[in-house]
This record gives sequence, structure tokens and C-alpha cells, in this order.
Amino acid sequence: MAKYDTIIVGAGFAGAVVARELAERGGEQVLVLDSRAHIGGNCYDVPDEYGILIHQYGPHIFHTNSEKAYRYLSRFTEWLDYRHEVVAKVGDEEIPVPFNLNTLEQVFGGEAEELAELLTAQFGEGARVPILKLRESEDERLKKIADYVYENIFLKYTMKQWGKTPEEIDPAVSGRVPVVISRDNRYFQDTWQGMPKNGYTALFKNMLDHPGIRVKLNTDARDVLGLTPGTERIAYEGEPFEGNVIFTGAIDEFFDCRFGRLPYRSLRFDFEHLDADRFQSHGVVNYTVSEEFTRITEFKYLTDEWDREGTTIVREYPFAYSGAAGEIPYYAINNSENDALYDRYRELAERAGLILVGRLAEYKYYNIDAIVDRALEVAARII
Repeated sequence: MAKYDTIIVGAGFAGAVVARELAERGGEQVLVLDSRAHIGGNCYDVPDEYGILIHQYGPHIFHTNSEKAYRYLSRFTEWLDYRHEVVAKVGDEEIPVPFNLNTLEQVFGGEAEELAELLTAQFGEGARVPILKLRESEDERLKKIADYVYENIFLKYTMKQWGKTPEEIDPAVSGRVPVVISRDNRYFQDTWQGMPKNGYTALFKNMLDHPGIRVKLNTDARDVLGLTPGTERIAYEGEPFEGNVIFTGAIDEFFDCRFGRLPYRSLRFDFEHLDADRFQSHGVVNYTVSEEFTRITEFKYLTDEWDREGTTIVREYPFAYSGAAGEIPYYAINNSENDALYDRYRELAERAGLILVGRLAEYKYYNIDAIVDRALEVAARII
């Protein structure tokens, strides 16, 4: 049996970054396990049958103000200079989102200049004001803006995405849909943003290409990892394991949902190839007041593959994760009850000696840059 210093469950960003750091800087022998047939986690991308690079699990756009995360990933990829812009389909119109001063002008016409001055005076140029905060304003003019955004951009979209009313959603989630006091139509205003030049999968291949890393795919961690009888410490292939175990997957499922299943939202992706140069005006169009799906992504915008014939799009349909075969847990549903349930699994994992890193393992939302920074921090502490 090979001697490993560390076992990592999951070959997404959390697992891959820790693996590279421990192998390269720590001199460790690292085993990476993943239940899927590929590396890259939900960021996995692959050419479809028409040769167009698609994101199999929905679009992932890299953006960050963390120079550390940007410089680190730049070791493994060059970047396409992609600036993500999103519009919402409201009736016959497409309006920029997040709602900004350009959107204000498009929606409110002659009133827009006065309203823009009011917003700027109240919150400051460049501010990102959560919609629920704006609705609390005592100024009727600001409430008018807030009500429009709430009804036409936020309410129905949020209910589709989360299956709840906005008031039932954690404020950290509602804060992702702000009113932006700016004329910058980019969805993100971060310093560094773009797409990996050759795709995310190529980035992951480069990151995991190290003699100290072995990757084993199509492997459920529960088939090789378990708990030592009487101690509930981690065992590898039936023998006590003395090294570190980094776990990035669904922590409740690793323990067979001992305390009950953690609630998540999942997504269904319906891909379609069209015999046209392009299908829509932007890479992502949100359907905030109509349709059962939340958005349509057209991948050629993201990957700059305009020389390809035809175009491939995907529609996203959110639903409640049940744990059924083929379903994927995407978004933790954070509230006091669910977080308390997670804490029971976290305590159990810590007793077993697991180090938890990532969206599923920590039951929280992470952007790519944040999980890279988190993984670097964990690896540095281990080293």
C-alpha cells in the first residue's frame, strides 16, 4: 500500500489548491479522491459534441480583489480578458443588472437624473446598496426605485432560485443583488477578472500535475475511508490513518446523514445547440419575472469561440436537493436551524480528524477566489 501523508477528498478548487501546496511546498505525498470521472469539481468544462467549450455544471466567472488568489491561479493558466455583463429580461426590455445608474436611466427616463443625484448623495458614488436596505428608506423617491427593483429583478428570481420569499433568505444572499451607484455595467467590479484561456479543466490539470500528487477518480470516499471502531477516528482502507484528511465534500453524506440531511438548492441544466452565430445579446440573460428557469448562458461569450459554427446555450432550473441519484447540492440554505444541524456534523468531523474546506464541507457560499485563499491558508497552517 502506498504511503500517503495526506488524503484529500474532492478535486475542485479547495482540494486541488491544498494538494498542490502540500506536495510542492510541504514535500508530502498526497492522494486526491473524487467520486466523479473528472477533476475540477463544479468548475469542470469540456468541449461539447460541436466543439464548443461548455461549463457542465453552470457558468463560473473568475473575479477577485485578492492579488494573492489571482497570482496563485496565474501560475497554472493564462487569462482571457473577459468582462462579465448580465442583463435581465423584463417584458420586452433587457436591462443591466445589478441595477445601476444606466438601468435607472433606461427605466425611469426623465426622472433618472434627479434620482441618480439622490442616490449618490445618500449612499456615495460606487456604493452597492442591498435592495432590502433601500426598501427601508423613508424617502418615497428611493422607495420607488427599490420597489421597481424588488418586483422586477429580485422577488420572483429569488423565489425561483431559493423556493422562498426574500425575507426568509439569509441577508448575505440578498446582499448579492444590490443597487449599484455607478455606470459600470460589469456584473463584477473587481480588479482582476477573466476566464482561463484554455478552460478550467486545463487549469486543474496543470495544478495537479506534480509527482507528489496521485488522483483517483470514480472513487466514493466512503469506500476507502471510514471510522476506526471505538474511536471514530479516520481509517484508510481499514487501517488507522495518521496523516491529515482534507474533506471538501458534503459532510452530512459522508456520515450517512446521521443527524438528518442538510438542506441545499440544486440545479438542472438543459443544454441546447442552435444553428446560429449567437442566440442572445450577452453571455448571461436573467429571466427575473417570467419563465420557470432563472437564466440562459451562451458559452461563446465566455470563451471567445466565435469562430465555431453554431452556438450552445444552457437554461438553469433550480429545485430542492433531495439526495437522489444524479442530483448535486449547490447552495447551502443558511438559517439558524440548518446552521445548528451543520454544527453537529462539524463537531463530529473534527472529532474524527477531518479538516473541512469548501462550500459543501463548511456549508457556506464561497466564490472561487475566496476558496483559493481559504485553501492556501489551510495548507500553510498544515505545513
